[in-house]
Amino acid sequence: MRTVIQRVIAGSVSVDGVLVSEIGHGLVVLVGVGIPDTDAQADWLADKTAHLRIFDDASGKMNLSLIDVGGAALVVSQFTLYANAEKGLRPSFSGAAPPERAEPLVSRFATRLASHGVTVKTGIFRADMRVSILNDGPVTIVLER
Repeated sequence: MRTVIQRVIAGSVSVDGVLVSEIGHGLVVLVGVGIPDTDAQADWLADKTAHLRIFDDASGKMNLSLIDVGGAALVVSQFTLYANAEKGLRPSFSGAAPPERAEPLVSRFATRLASHGVTVKTGIFRADMRVSILNDGPVTIVLER
Protein backbone atom coordinates (compact mmCIF):
# COMPACT_ATOMS: atom_id res chain seq x y z
CA MET A 1 0.00 0.00 0.00
CA ARG A 2 1.04 3.55 -0.64
CA THR A 3 -0.09 6.72 1.03
CA VAL A 4 0.52 10.37 0.34
CA ILE A 5 -0.07 12.26 3.56
CA GLN A 6 -0.57 16.00 3.43
CA ARG A 7 -0.78 18.19 6.50
CA VAL A 8 -3.66 20.54 5.83
CA ILE A 9 -5.50 23.56 7.09
CA ALA A 10 -8.57 22.16 5.32
CA GLY A 11 -9.56 19.43 2.89
CA SER A 12 -12.75 18.37 1.15
CA VAL A 13 -14.22 15.96 -1.37
CA SER A 14 -17.06 16.75 -3.77
CA VAL A 15 -18.83 14.45 -6.20
CA ASP A 16 -20.97 15.86 -9.00
CA GLY A 17 -20.73 19.30 -7.42
CA VAL A 18 -21.99 18.07 -4.05
CA LEU A 19 -19.78 18.28 -0.96
CA VAL A 20 -19.54 14.80 0.56
CA SER A 21 -16.76 15.19 3.16
CA GLU A 22 -14.67 17.96 4.65
CA ILE A 23 -12.20 18.48 7.46
CA GLY A 24 -10.38 21.38 9.00
CA HIS A 25 -6.92 21.09 10.53
CA GLY A 26 -5.43 17.64 10.06
CA LEU A 27 -4.35 15.31 7.27
CA VAL A 28 -5.56 14.45 3.80
CA VAL A 29 -4.43 10.90 3.13
CA LEU A 30 -4.44 9.56 -0.42
CA VAL A 31 -4.40 5.75 -0.26
CA GLY A 32 -3.37 3.41 -3.08
CA VAL A 33 -3.71 -0.35 -2.86
CA GLY A 34 -1.47 -2.72 -4.79
CA ILE A 35 -2.34 -6.24 -5.90
CA PRO A 36 -0.43 -8.10 -3.15
CA ASP A 37 -1.43 -5.78 -0.29
CA THR A 38 -2.81 -7.16 2.98
CA ASP A 39 -4.73 -6.21 6.12
CA ALA A 40 -1.42 -6.04 8.00
CA GLN A 41 -0.16 -3.32 5.67
CA ALA A 42 -3.35 -1.29 6.07
CA ASP A 43 -3.07 -1.56 9.86
CA TRP A 44 0.63 -0.59 9.92
CA LEU A 45 0.05 2.44 7.68
CA ALA A 46 -2.95 3.61 9.71
CA ASP A 47 -1.03 3.28 12.98
CA LYS A 48 1.96 5.09 11.52
CA THR A 49 -0.25 7.87 10.13
CA ALA A 50 -1.96 8.43 13.49
CA HIS A 51 1.37 8.71 15.32
CA LEU A 52 3.53 10.43 12.68
CA ARG A 53 4.99 13.56 14.29
CA ILE A 54 4.50 16.13 11.55
CA PHE A 55 2.69 18.91 13.41
CA ASP A 56 4.55 21.77 15.07
CA ASP A 57 4.97 22.00 18.82
CA ALA A 58 5.20 25.32 20.71
CA SER A 59 8.81 25.70 19.54
CA GLY A 60 7.89 25.29 15.87
CA LYS A 61 9.48 21.83 15.70
CA MET A 62 7.62 18.95 14.04
CA ASN A 63 7.08 16.99 17.21
CA LEU A 64 3.32 16.36 17.48
CA SER A 65 1.08 13.73 15.92
CA LEU A 66 -2.42 13.94 14.52
CA ILE A 67 -3.63 12.49 17.81
CA ASP A 68 -1.69 15.09 19.83
CA VAL A 69 -3.21 18.04 17.95
CA GLY A 70 -6.75 16.61 17.81
CA GLY A 71 -6.77 16.85 14.03
CA ALA A 72 -9.05 15.03 11.60
CA ALA A 73 -8.19 12.88 8.61
CA LEU A 74 -9.75 12.83 5.15
CA VAL A 75 -9.01 9.44 3.56
CA VAL A 76 -9.31 9.29 -0.22
CA SER A 77 -8.81 6.19 -2.35
CA GLN A 78 -6.26 6.90 -5.09
CA PHE A 79 -5.48 3.97 -7.42
CA THR A 80 -3.31 6.26 -9.54
CA LEU A 81 -0.62 6.04 -6.84
CA TYR A 82 0.22 2.76 -8.60
CA ALA A 83 0.75 4.40 -11.98
CA ASN A 84 3.74 3.12 -13.92
CA ALA A 85 4.87 5.60 -16.57
CA GLU A 86 8.30 4.15 -17.32
CA LYS A 87 7.36 3.14 -20.87
CA GLY A 88 5.42 5.25 -23.31
CA LEU A 89 3.31 8.24 -22.45
CA ARG A 90 0.19 6.58 -21.08
CA PRO A 91 0.55 5.30 -17.51
CA SER A 92 -0.23 1.68 -16.75
CA PHE A 93 -2.20 0.88 -13.63
CA SER A 94 -1.63 -2.87 -13.76
CA GLY A 95 -0.02 -2.81 -10.30
CA ALA A 96 -3.15 -1.40 -8.68
CA ALA A 97 -5.47 -3.83 -6.92
CA PRO A 98 -8.89 -4.32 -8.54
CA PRO A 99 -11.69 -2.36 -6.85
CA GLU A 100 -13.22 -5.38 -5.09
CA ARG A 101 -9.85 -6.01 -3.43
CA ALA A 102 -8.87 -2.38 -2.83
CA GLU A 103 -12.09 -1.07 -1.30
CA PRO A 104 -11.99 -3.29 1.82
CA LEU A 105 -8.35 -2.34 2.46
CA VAL A 106 -9.02 1.39 2.15
CA SER A 107 -11.98 0.95 4.49
CA ARG A 108 -9.83 -1.02 6.93
CA PHE A 109 -7.20 1.75 6.85
CA ALA A 110 -9.86 4.38 7.66
CA THR A 111 -11.40 2.26 10.43
CA ARG A 112 -8.01 1.53 12.00
CA LEU A 113 -7.10 5.23 11.89
CA ALA A 114 -10.40 6.06 13.61
CA SER A 115 -9.63 3.48 16.30
CA HIS A 116 -6.93 5.88 17.54
CA GLY A 117 -9.60 8.46 18.36
CA VAL A 118 -9.09 10.37 15.11
CA THR A 119 -12.14 11.83 13.36
CA VAL A 120 -12.02 10.24 9.92
CA LYS A 121 -13.96 11.33 6.85
CA THR A 122 -13.74 9.61 3.48
CA GLY A 123 -14.28 10.13 -0.18
CA ILE A 124 -16.56 7.87 -2.19
CA PHE A 125 -14.85 4.80 -3.55
CA ARG A 126 -14.81 4.63 -7.40
CA ALA A 127 -16.45 8.07 -7.72
CA ASP A 128 -15.05 10.85 -9.88
CA MET A 129 -14.07 13.06 -6.95
CA ARG A 130 -12.90 16.63 -6.73
CA VAL A 131 -10.45 16.81 -3.85
CA SER A 132 -9.54 20.19 -2.39
CA ILE A 133 -6.39 20.33 -0.31
CA LEU A 134 -5.15 23.44 1.47
CA ASN A 135 -1.68 22.14 2.32
CA ASP A 136 -0.09 23.49 5.48
CA GLY A 137 3.64 24.04 5.26
CA PRO A 138 3.61 22.49 2.73
CA VAL A 139 4.16 19.16 4.43
CA THR A 140 3.77 16.07 2.26
CA ILE A 141 4.97 12.62 3.32
CA VAL A 142 4.92 9.43 1.25
CA LEU A 143 4.63 6.16 3.16
CA GLU A 144 4.70 2.70 1.65
CA ARG A 145 4.50 -0.69 3.26
